[in-house]
Amino acid sequence: MLPISAVPHPLPASGRAAASPALADGRPRTPSRWYGIALSGGLAVAAWQLGRWFPLIGGPVMGIVLGMLWRNLLGVSPVFVPGIGYSSRQVLKWSIIGLGFGLSLGQVVQTGASSLAVTLVTLTTAFVAAWLLGRWLGLTGHLRTLIGVGTAICGGSAIAAVAPIIKPDDHDTALAISTIFLFNVIAVLVFPPLGHWMGLSDAGFGLWAGTAINDTSSVVAAGYSYSTAAGDIATIVKLTRATLIIPVCVGLALWTAWRARQAETRVSLARIFPWFILWFLVASGVRSLGLIPESLLSFLHLGSQFLIIMALTAIGLSSDLRRMAVAGARPLLLGLGVWVAVALSSLVVQWAMGSL
Repeated sequence: MLPISAVPHPLPASGRAAASPALADGRPRTPSRWYGIALSGGLAVAAWQLGRWFPLIGGPVMGIVLGMLWRNLLGVSPVFVPGIGYSSRQVLKWSIIGLGFGLSLGQVVQTGASSLAVTLVTLTTAFVAAWLLGRWLGLTGHLRTLIGVGTAICGGSAIAAVAPIIKPDDHDTALAISTIFLFNVIAVLVFPPLGHWMGLSDAGFGLWAGTAINDTSSVVAAGYSYSTAAGDIATIVKLTRATLIIPVCVGLALWTAWRARQAETRVSLARIFPWFILWFLVASGVRSLGLIPESLLSFLHLGSQFLIIMALTAIGLSSDLRRMAVAGARPLLLGLGVWVAVALSSLVVQWAMGSL
């Protein structure tokens, strides 16, 4: 996961998009990052309050819903685009780093290591399901690979990392990102109630969400909607899973080079490595060493929770439902089939291990 850069973020203007606001002298405003940040932050404040009134839904889900309603009912002016993109990518990274201050390094290492078996099974399941179902649906090999990688590892971020290696056309990339994003949103809404219905423990739900939901933002939203403990576990599991993008990208690069007989194909690890994960571990290490006063830890946790809501609100502001509707049914069927296969395989492995 370049990690989070992965949500479908070009923000093409929707049919109801508003015109760019004008200055007092009639000149159009120049797009600025601060406009989108202010819009995302303002809606996030409302989502935070709504989440307190409706705790079963929670602020993160409220943020996505408010953002989607604003985007698809009122439209998003081009002046907001830079700030919305920044909020959905960079702000989410900072929120994850902030969560590291609330977790000891020993807890992070133990949880990540214990989830590796389930993660490897779900990764294999995603690739096999994408290949078999995609062939049956008659989809291109590139589209099958993109949806498989996006479902297996970290959503649109994994797609963004893999695309320069396999070089799909823009249409396949757009279809894959839109498909993955749709199921990210659905996962945030349906996983918590399904977890309660199945009676999953906090640890069981955290491992399920961390291995079966595509994008980091959606994992965080679903996990903390279930419980704080489940959110902590889901975040660690998802970050462990995200690091697998490195061997996957290297493997795809070697496979592509072998098929094309082009030995000069290279992969830049510095480009594909999700560096915010490293800073998450640094924050956890700082917490473990006791370098931050206990009185500040609660404020850091609250701040990171708000940044999560703000980032998810921006993701909602990026979702053009009309654009998704014209993408066609076959990519959606492939995304649904792979997603269900991964979710079920995660539950089966946990059941076999007695960890639900």
